[in-house]
Amino acid sequence: MEDKMKKIAVVFNGGTISMKVDERIKAAVPSLTGEEIMSMVTGIEEFAEIESYSFSSMPSPHMTFKTMIKLSKFIKELLERDDIDGVVITHGTDTLEETAYLLDLTINSNKPIVITGAMRSGSELGYDGPSNLAASICTAISDDAKGRGVLVCFNGELNSASEVTKANSMALNAFRTPNFGPIGIVDNNKVMFYRETKNTETYDVSDIKKDVALIKCVADMDSTLMDFVIEKGFGGIVIEGLGRGNVPPKMVEGIKRAIEKEVPVVIVSRCFEGRVHESYGYEGGGKMLKDLGVIFGDTLAGQKARIKLVLAINSGLSYEKIRDIF
Repeated sequence: MEDKMKKIAVVFNGGTISMKVDERIKAAVPSLTGEEIMSMVTGIEEFAEIESYSFSSMPSPHMTFKTMIKLSKFIKELLERDDIDGVVITHGTDTLEETAYLLDLTINSNKPIVITGAMRSGSELGYDGPSNLAASICTAISDDAKGRGVLVCFNGELNSASEVTKANSMALNAFRTPNFGPIGIVDNNKVMFYRETKNTETYDVSDIKKDVALIKCVADMDSTLMDFVIEKGFGGIVIEGLGRGNVPPKMVEGIKRAIEKEVPVVIVSRCFEGRVHESYGYEGGGKMLKDLGVIFGDTLAGQKARIKLVLAINSGLSYEKIRDIF
């Protein structure tokens, strides 16, 4: 008996994949509908039944927590349907890794979830939207993609939402995984995985009431930004520290004040690769920060650590529990 063709929901959510150049202003703007983009994915009907939805047409710098949470709820409802076997989401590339990670941390489903987009608009030679979409749909119908959390698919490579980052502002393979490399590839419409990824926890968050500030550390920085963030009532702070997770000594007092006010402080590295560790014992060194109560964020990038801390805080987790999840 022939296997029944799988049904994949494709959720269009704006970004470069839906843009063309407006001749009046000589710049790319949202203009392609989901149907128009799908019509360029030739032959896909031989692989899957497609049900498409237009969720938004926003450029990714316009993405907000409110929209991310709304998208998460929308995807959850689709995945709860027995006839839907997987979901593919399009998204602008600038904040794609943040939305992908938030979805990864808020959706608990065994069905494949794949996020994709385009690095070139529909007006450029080598428009990569249709090929990325085709590869994403091939991934979503693969039984091997089940239970792997949210996957990011670009240029025939598959990366885990919990690890991936946009590493290049223009290349077709802009999305890469520091330290580990991709978890799989799509080759000749077949999906192959090379390794597993660690499971992430799931947070039940319906609203983001407290935001988290992200502060990048530079030479001779003081506590001015720390104090501003505390005064403005942010729920938490992520510091992109130097090297292994160190800060200039003049930042230490601000970090102490944050922790005294029970504002969680997470430190990650501003380095592209590697992890933070309490290696150094000098003023502002990682060992001193650890002793003060700073939470270490392992290999997470600053923007990812912010997403995780936002969800943890808005789930009502205690400082101790937040330290455990990082």
